[in-house]
Amino acid sequence: MAFGQQRIEYKTNEQMRLMAASGQLLSRALDTTLAAVRPGITTLELDGIFADVLAASGSVSNFLGYSGYPASICTSVNEEVVHGIPSDRPLQAGDILSVDGGAVLQGWHSDSARTVIVGGQAAADPDDQRLSDLTEESLWRGIAALAAASHVGEIGAAIDDYVSAAPGPALGILQDYVGHGIGTAMHMPPDVLNYRTSSKGPRVRPGLCLAIEPMLVRGGLETHVLADDWTVVTADGARAAHWEHSVAVHEAGIWVLTAADGGASRLAPLGVIPTPIP
Repeated sequence: MAFGQQRIEYKTNEQMRLMAASGQLLSRALDTTLAAVRPGITTLELDGIFADVLAASGSVSNFLGYSGYPASICTSVNEEVVHGIPSDRPLQAGDILSVDGGAVLQGWHSDSARTVIVGGQAAADPDDQRLSDLTEESLWRGIAALAAASHVGEIGAAIDDYVSAAPGPALGILQDYVGHGIGTAMHMPPDVLNYRTSSKGPRVRPGLCLAIEPMLVRGGLETHVLADDWTVVTADGARAAHWEHSVAVHEAGIWVLTAADGGASRLAPLGVIPTPIP
């Protein structure tokens, strides 16, 4: 593997296939964890479900122990944006829950996040459902932009353009927390911004693997960290959503490492056909 000026790690096809195995395991672990979400379950119970799926496949969470983080997933509820620590707090119908998880398999990392409404659409505030839906779609717009991008900054521009043009009440894109490179470590260069700037960012070329993760809020962009030194909350108490996928760029195209179908079902409507890693 080679390193560019920002020490970006570029992978071989064989290494990206190993990352895809990690990503598929993570996808299954998130599927199982989110299928258990219901009113009354605790986020600590969800953490155990996730850890058990990874353990059964010989993997572990790359979150557990990261800079002292005490759990296998992050569970952020309502005004919590990211890095919420699982606890014995029971979830309630109508809560908006973001689950962020990661796995390491044979030394290769994956990272993905999803947002759900506890109790399903019947229990959802329509504005919360819209928040989650637009956050998820903005993620796919960013991934689609990567497929044709010459520079990483085009991802954030696509996310920003989509969110800014969405009809209805304006949503805020957090700027303090961004995506990142991923590979032999969970967090690596380059930063992947979720908003438009004058910087083009690093050049996109085969072997680049990125975790793209927009975080949107219904209110202001100001946040603060709770006394646990991890949980990030909106200063105004507005609700937040978080969606994330790990994506590989190779000679023949892109492949979403943490989507069961490589991203095909969500990217096809955007004119992008993901290609399996050769």
